Amino acid sequence: MKAIYVAMMAAAGIVMAGQAHADEALAKAKNCMSCHAIDKKLVGPSYKDVAAKYKAADVPKLADKIKKGGSGVWGAVPMPPNNVTPEEATKLAKWVLTLK
Repeated sequence: MKAIYVAMMAAAGIVMAGQAHADEALAKAKNCMSCHAIDKKLVGPSYKDVAAKYKAADVPKLADKIKKGGSGVWGAVPMPPNNVTPEEATKLAKWVLTLK
């Protein structure tokens, strides 16, 4: 029984790692990584800083900011609107919040 549990947990970890990698690929494809990095501030805040500030309940708010842009939360440099679908914006917001 323990072996089955360990195998299930390992499979879940592989799926989660693959999903996280795929969402990082989406961030790169949409040029998000031009202004953001996972663990350090570039033009915008690091994704880890964003994840520390927001909760899972904030996904719609973050997805809206990704889609439409925003200003004033992280400093004087505004984030421009991004050419993403609402689904992609939600996927990116959920991914960012996993980076705590």
